[in-house]
Amino acid sequence: MAVAGVVLLAAGLTACSGGSPAKRTAASPSSGAPSASPSPAVNPLTGTRAGLGRPVLAVKIENTRNAMPQSGVSAADLVYVEQVEGGETRLMALFSSRLPKRVGPVRSARISDLHLLPQFGRPAFAFSGVQGKMKKYVKAAPVYDVSEDAGERGYSRSSAKPAPYNLYADPRDLLKRAPNAQPSKDVGFRFGPAPEGGKPTSSFTARWPAARMGFTWSAKQKRWLASFSGTPDRGAEGGVLGGATIVVQYAKTTRSRFHDFLGAYTPLIHTTGTGRATVLRDGRAYDARWSRPSETAGTTFTTAAGAPMTFAPGQVWVVLVNDGKPYMP
Repeated sequence: MAVAGVVLLAAGLTACSGGSPAKRTAASPSSGAPSASPSPAVNPLTGTRAGLGRPVLAVKIENTRNAMPQSGVSAADLVYVEQVEGGETRLMALFSSRLPKRVGPVRSARISDLHLLPQFGRPAFAFSGVQGKMKKYVKAAPVYDVSEDAGERGYSRSSAKPAPYNLYADPRDLLKRAPNAQPSKDVGFRFGPAPEGGKPTSSFTARWPAARMGFTWSAKQKRWLASFSGTPDRGAEGGVLGGATIVVQYAKTTRSRFHDFLGAYTPLIHTTGTGRATVLRDGRAYDARWSRPSETAGTTFTTAAGAPMTFAPGQVWVVLVNDGKPYMP
């Protein structure tokens, strides 16, 4: 989709989301968005050469006790944690380096996904259902819709769990439905040796109105191990989930115009503009700032001193929490 189309989409999303998101403009050199450049030497999502030039698949995954253990999350390059109705959370996992045999449980999309995804170019987007009023915005978004609603190929139901926690997807089959899905462009992440400073930190807990996730540093595994409500967050394939870098991004959360069938309003997470962040890597916590000038631009992170906040190569988690106390819109 051309940039102009994305801008029109962003304007429509602003109107349908409610609130007053940060001003969204087309990407340009003056906006701070990455300019056209040769193909990156490393995967822009992980800082490694794995998955370089491969298409990106984004999948919405349930993140409640009923869904656990989740499948495929450990293979993702990048994992977002987003607040949804009722103060619970849901994951959006992005894959390019590795494609697991199975991902899920796959759940429905939310308005905040459509504000996040334009920075990745035009990925394939897998989900199960969407609120009726959102369908036209999904159709206009710069994604290839490989949802269950758009076609059953790649999806199957498991007898081990009750609906709606039993839908799983085969990433390879999903990408066959989106042969033109694009590799990720530069999304603003920078990888390399840890910057100076940081506070020695063994654990961190992120909180939402009805959920909490913890991250504990493992020097042996050289990554942060995730927990859910105090219990190790294990993957269905074995091992505890977690990443080399955990970014706790504080973003204003407001009420969108969408709500579920019970009347609970969908949160809108404002991921354009600027704000503060806590970056966890190598057993240390860094105070940081984030900046994303437009929806087609990536999100850059800087240290308190203004230097690039480098991530450790490997899987990255971006944990989106309200800038302030946990908030139920």
